[in-house]
Amino acid sequence: MSQPFRKADIIFDCERMKHAHTGLYHFCLQLGNALLLNRKNTQHRLGFYLPSSEIDLFGDNPFNKRQHSLHKYAMPFANQYKVWHGTYQDSNYFPLRSSAKKVLTIHDLNFLHENKPPEKVKKYTQKLQDKIDRADRIVTISNYVKNEIESTMHMGGKEVQVVYNGCNINEHINPIKPQFSTDNPFLFSIGTVAPKKNFHVLPAMLLQNDLDLIIAGTTTHKEYYQKVLNESKRLGVQNRVHLTGPITEAEKYWLLKNCDLFCFPSLAEGFGLPVIEAMHFGKNVVLSDATSLPEIGGPYAHYFNGFDPEQVSDLTTQILEQIDTKSESELIKEWSQQFNWRNTANDYWRIYEELLNE
Repeated sequence: MSQPFRKADIIFDCERMKHAHTGLYHFCLQLGNALLLNRKNTQHRLGFYLPSSEIDLFGDNPFNKRQHSLHKYAMPFANQYKVWHGTYQDSNYFPLRSSAKKVLTIHDLNFLHENKPPEKVKKYTQKLQDKIDRADRIVTISNYVKNEIESTMHMGGKEVQVVYNGCNINEHINPIKPQFSTDNPFLFSIGTVAPKKNFHVLPAMLLQNDLDLIIAGTTTHKEYYQKVLNESKRLGVQNRVHLTGPITEAEKYWLLKNCDLFCFPSLAEGFGLPVIEAMHFGKNVVLSDATSLPEIGGPYAHYFNGFDPEQVSDLTTQILEQIDTKSESELIKEWSQQFNWRNTANDYWRIYEELLNE
């Protein structure tokens, strides 16, 4: 005779892990592992909602649920859980009508900054509003996102809590030099090669030096990829600009550890995990002053003062002349340590426990 099903306490949505080499994949991976490690009470039954490709990622767990495309239309199984943590604000897999208490993590409102047609902006806005209306707790990953949510959406008196992301660096992974890497000193950036990342301004950083530039990341926008290449050619530095595509974690660590400067000119960023990863290695970073990046980089980052090639080139020269002190590197590392997944997991456990005790 089969045993009755025990209702689980919490299910953590990892549906976006079907897309490897993305920030959301690593958000789910790192926070999921930290939640398991930070369980203070063994009575908490934590399950994971996972794509088939990752179903065993967090171990054999009777409370896990395999994601299916039909769940876009109905998720009756969600009633088996007391708390549903939706980890991505634009997901099609959010149990709007479930009796489970709902936590919603909002990473950004990038759709407002990507020149989308008004009808698409309206669609995205309404979809997010529906989730906010039905959520019991709203969490953002930075104060910037919190302020934008509160000024854009109808919160109905609901409070927004900020829980910062942690740093993704796994100390057990040994850095490995990529086969494609240059033997010359180099600047480094990483992210999806798309317009909001603003990568096409980076080749100008090479105008007054002999450095190379390595940009790693998945290409989702072929026209923009070509724009980066065209700008490199226009400035005459195309032989020193390398767009590598996706890289492994070990390769990323090597590039972060060995670059002369980490560059992140993004124009739409809810947090900016690569910034903290670079600062973990004590690296000087130069960032755009848009959205959340000044909040995350803080006083130990440099900021672009404009994106004209001459401005970018002059700033690069100025920074490279300044960065050569061990004490500065230690201060950068110390700043980065406040962003760790242990703290993030503890904050989420407090939210879960409040909901479970209501």
